[in-house]
Amino acid sequence: MTESVPLLSVENLRVAYSLRDEPAAPAVDGVSFAVRPGSMTAVVGESGSGKSTTANAAIGLLPESALITGGHIRLGEVHLGSLGASAWRGIRGSQIGYVPQDPGSSLNPLQTIGKSVAEALRIHKRADRKSARAQVIDLLAKVGIDRPEMRADQFPHELSGGMRQRVLIASAIALRPRLLIADEPTSALDVTVQKQVLDLLDELREETGMGVLFITHDLAVAGERADEVVVMQSGRVVETGPAARIFSRPATDYTSRLLADAPALKTKSRHRSAAPDACAEWEGSFVSVEGLTQVYARNDDQVIGVDDVSLSVERGTTHGIVGESGSGKTTTGKALAGFLTPQAGRIRIGEFDTTDTSRGHGARARLRDFRRTVQLVHQNPYSALDPKHSIRQILTEPLRNFRIGTRSSLPSLVAEALDRVALPIDFLDRRPQELSGGQLQRVAIARALIAGPKLVVFDEAVSALDVTVQAQILTLLDDLQAELGLTYVFISHDLAVVRQIADTVSVMSRGRLMENGPTEDLFARPQTHYTRSLLAAIPRPVMFHGDGENIAKNPTVLAAAER
Repeated sequence: MTESVPLLSVENLRVAYSLRDEPAAPAVDGVSFAVRPGSMTAVVGESGSGKSTTANAAIGLLPESALITGGHIRLGEVHLGSLGASAWRGIRGSQIGYVPQDPGSSLNPLQTIGKSVAEALRIHKRADRKSARAQVIDLLAKVGIDRPEMRADQFPHELSGGMRQRVLIASAIALRPRLLIADEPTSALDVTVQKQVLDLLDELREETGMGVLFITHDLAVAGERADEVVVMQSGRVVETGPAARIFSRPATDYTSRLLADAPALKTKSRHRSAAPDACAEWEGSFVSVEGLTQVYARNDDQVIGVDDVSLSVERGTTHGIVGESGSGKTTTGKALAGFLTPQAGRIRIGEFDTTDTSRGHGARARLRDFRRTVQLVHQNPYSALDPKHSIRQILTEPLRNFRIGTRSSLPSLVAEALDRVALPIDFLDRRPQELSGGQLQRVAIARALIAGPKLVVFDEAVSALDVTVQAQILTLLDDLQAELGLTYVFISHDLAVVRQIADTVSVMSRGRLMENGPTEDLFARPQTHYTRSLLAAIPRPVMFHGDGENIAKNPTVLAAAER
């Protein structure tokens, strides 16, 4: 039972960003909620709704361009808005832990993982050098990092994005703070590690009374773990209440739409319409992978890379590749896209044998043709698109590289590519930093499609997007596949998304293929213990009546989905 006195109180908070030569723009307008000891309050909403701004205000980390223009934030009886820099140093880490959203820029690249995690212990004088090392290893193990003794001596660039996120979580809970503020802490984690981390937070809440302010776009996680849910839209709270009530009886159309868009709350795979006539001739295997092997290291029964992986993908279909971090998904994707030459095995894509594309007479021309046939869409469009180039330049570049079109036809080809992904023509003169994450991902897809590929490999292409934008992108991919007869390989740690978009699935673990099969068969009748464990780790929101019924059966959610 949680105490009645709030641990964190946010009352009528208003935050505005100052813009050059323009009046201050409100980003958070009249937001109020509370976090009680031992409880979790989840804040959900689309990108730009004000979730992260609210979290940054509560930890005193707003950028210089942001100003709190109204309201109060209290930690117990302490008014956080009145604290100076020295007082904040005494509170951050010891009383308020913080997990930032981006692990790539939040760890010192020149400092080992162990030193980064131990930093809070040293600053607050909670451990000497010897005991700090033992505590660090214990923390790394608790957040699901394998071989913690070795990892403690590695640097951030030697760890995957998911591992770096777990390091940040370990740092945030090192001092067992009264309040943990976590901004999208599990978006980069696979379902089993996500479950492990969330279980750990639940244990800390129960053992220490720690409260959690959980910022997330994953509604299934919010519904399963949170006590209270705050739904934000355009800087305002549109709905708040117990999580079970929000998910069973949403009070607003906006909340209903968020629930309808969430892949984890859908009960079935996508309904595929009949393939267009133009693709009838494409029946048969388009992608064939036989014995793919690219081993970087071996450790016990684990392979770093991939070992003897075989799979096939039919023309005009989508094949999902799922598994935990380090399972070999991305290595397989890079091999398919021709970005690495495997040590053994064969990959055939249409008329191309990737082992021969860069060899012999005419290799340069064959490689160019292969690059045009197979395109890769990365997870992070912010790093995949040149920030110095306009969207027009970004889309024109592949046309020039592949010698497509003429000087006079390039503008119309670029405009057509942008229109295909439902972006307005005036975006062509903008730069990447002027677009949202969802808009940038559409640009990345447009760039991949503009050369007329036959196969597109998506590597975690929607994992960082909120549910509404994610639903839009998945619908867009479905429509483009039907229109253009494209074949997709869709790599993801999000099984709910894969279930929605994929026709067939490969499950990978520790560099090896565990099972293949039609998507619905695999979800209904998994053949291996590993696949069953992945499916069991998918978050399942609690129903209002607590009878264990899956939230996806809720008539309100289903009605919203049908709308």
